[in-house]
Amino acid sequence: MKAENHTAVVTGGASGLGEATVRKLVVAGAKVAILDRDRTKGETLANELAPSTVFCECDVTDEQSVVTALDRAGILGPVRIAVNCAGVGWAQRVVDKTGNPHSLDAFRKVVEINLVGTFNVLRLAASAMARLDPVDSENAGERGVIVNTASVAAYEGQIGQIAYAASKGGVVSLTLPAARDLASLGIRVVTIAPGTFDTPMLALLPQHARDALVAHIPFPKRLGSPVEFAELVAHIVENPYLNGETIRLDGALRMPPKN
Repeated sequence: MKAENHTAVVTGGASGLGEATVRKLVVAGAKVAILDRDRTKGETLANELAPSTVFCECDVTDEQSVVTALDRAGILGPVRIAVNCAGVGWAQRVVDKTGNPHSLDAFRKVVEINLVGTFNVLRLAASAMARLDPVDSENAGERGVIVNTASVAAYEGQIGQIAYAASKGGVVSLTLPAARDLASLGIRVVTIAPGTFDTPMLALLPQHARDALVAHIPFPKRLGSPVEFAELVAHIVENPYLNGETIRLDGALRMPPKN
């Protein structure tokens, strides 16, 4: 399915991997709804890329918020592409050095946003796509594609990443059954598991911490660029035989227990 002349929604689309994805899809000819909680950044980006974009303030964990955002995205055209980039990080050990247990509320929050939020958008976007006519007959009636964002932490969670790794592991695990569930409707589901990317969050780290992250990456020996993530999203959209798979995008990185 070509991105051109189709409508996409991108959660977490106001910054980082999501922003890069919005920009790439617009260049590819798509109309894009930017779903994010940050109204200032979201509206700024939407105004910059107008008239190909619209901003929708959205909490991915709230059903009505996502329904409203999808309805607003519909002013650009029927939504056939959904990209889940919204997510949060958290660092805390199961038991800290003084014997205190991991915060249960923090664990719930990370899982609620990263895993439940991803599923919430996936299920509602898929329901909307299921009502559309197929794009073409060449690919057996494709109606849409959903791209999720996991992390290499799903496979090699580091010390202190138990909540984050659990949430991203759930995203990996739902990919294949979601693709199987939606196959009869002509909707594909693919997940990207990025390694360490040069996002605004990592930009807050001191240089020595960034250097430590890079030291574990075999090649290319640098942080990933959000543009590279966005390019993979665009390829997934346009390659109809990619389905039910999680693709690592990490420069052959395998995370050690700690940096």
